[in-house]
Amino acid sequence: MSEYVKSVLHQIHIVVMSTIDIIDTVDQSDLEVQPTENKFSVGQLLAHMALVCKADLLISEEASEGQMSNFYAVNTLVSVTEMKEALLSNFTLLEKRYLGYTEEELMQKTTSYWGVSYTRFEWLLEISAHLYHHRGQLHAMLIHCVRKDLNVKLFE
Repeated sequence: MSEYVKSVLHQIHIVVMSTIDIIDTVDQSDLEVQPTENKFSVGQLLAHMALVCKADLLISEEASEGQMSNFYAVNTLVSVTEMKEALLSNFTLLEKRYLGYTEEELMQKTTSYWGVSYTRFEWLLEISAHLYHHRGQLHAMLIHCVRKDLNVKLFE
């Protein structure tokens, strides 16, 4: 199983590094752009993405709704530097945790506070999908709303 985990972590690493490349193209003024009312601005989306690896890991470890609310309240990111650092450190935390799981632990089901149950391996797949989803949103926002020519390699 560890080869499967390594493969998924490799794909997550790709999305993390390409997101950092995208962040490097963003100006401070771009962070305020909010293409759709009542939805994330560019800055809010980047801050959310920077926390996904750790937040989704906590959810997979059965953190309560209150614990998650507290996590988000304590982890506010404002600058692009903070976002890049959090993205990398949270990926490193996720990677270390998953490389330490035994095959038995990877197949153990855990339940989110809203009642969804997945194996730990399925949670890892969800984290990958979550990051790729938001990177696609970010890419579209920057190209279509900010009119940035990103020139960032999104896949290997």
